[in-house]
Amino acid sequence: MPTSSERHADEDRNGSGDPLLRLADVHFSYEGGIPALSGLTISVSAGERLAVLGANGCGKSTLLRLLAGLIFPHRGTYNAFGREITDTLLGSSPFGMFFRKEVGILFQNVDAQLFNATVEEEIAFGPLQMDEARDEVARKVRDAAEAFGLGTLLGRPPFALSGGEKRKVALAAVMATDPSVLLLDEPTAGLDPRSSSSLVDLILAAGEGGKTVVTATHDLHIVQGIATRVLVIGEDRKVLAAGTPEEILSDRELLLAANLVHRHRHAHEDYWHEHEHEHPGIFHGHEHDHGQEPGRPGGGPTDEGRNR
Repeated sequence: MPTSSERHADEDRNGSGDPLLRLADVHFSYEGGIPALSGLTISVSAGERLAVLGANGCGKSTLLRLLAGLIFPHRGTYNAFGREITDTLLGSSPFGMFFRKEVGILFQNVDAQLFNATVEEEIAFGPLQMDEARDEVARKVRDAAEAFGLGTLLGRPPFALSGGEKRKVALAAVMATDPSVLLLDEPTAGLDPRSSSSLVDLILAAGEGGKTVVTATHDLHIVQGIATRVLVIGEDRKVLAAGTPEEILSDRELLLAANLVHRHRHAHEDYWHEHEHEHPGIFHGHEHDHGQEPGRPGGGPTDEGRNR
């Protein structure tokens, strides 16, 4: 298996021919000169399920907003569907309308994208903006309600729903336009285990249906279920590593370097116990320094383990 140093790169090369989406040496800063991405290069192939991992503040949300054409690089280029994506291009028809239909995004804060009076109107909003016929829109609402288990909620206002229900409504609304590219920003953040599992199943179904799915997350325990390939963005806001879920998740030093797991150290009677994990835990590696007095770390024998 390649080591993290062998996989370390300033850019991502997926080796799969012409990519569907391609960011090349992209820089982006927010007002005040606060950097969000610093020379990021990534490629995404059609039909790929890509997980983008990184600690909070590494630029994952900015990356998805760039891919969605909501913001644009200050330096570097973004190409999608064979065109360089610019504000001017997306503001013109017919490509702008094509792009908006084909690329759907689920924000981390779903309240920012739920604004209609009822769940039914929320799901119908996108297709109506695409000038679809009313009977076709009604069919899409029915299909989405069945697929996402929202049938009993259609008449309710989105703001009155639970966090998990809101995420399902927001995703149903995105999927109602049948995008070929789905961008998901921390889709399981704040969800209980049952809601998280349900959402992962929906993401997996979208990928198996041929959609290109890019999921930004620092929730390691969902990665193997949703991704065929993984990128890790470091705290320098560049690609730190790329590989399969198994390669990335088994590289403890890489995950530590990316601040995706952390190390605790505390005493147990006559020895020190050191372990590293993430929340929720994909890893539980630990070290025992036997024969040391509490409060005095030492360098005794090591016992390391991982739980999945």
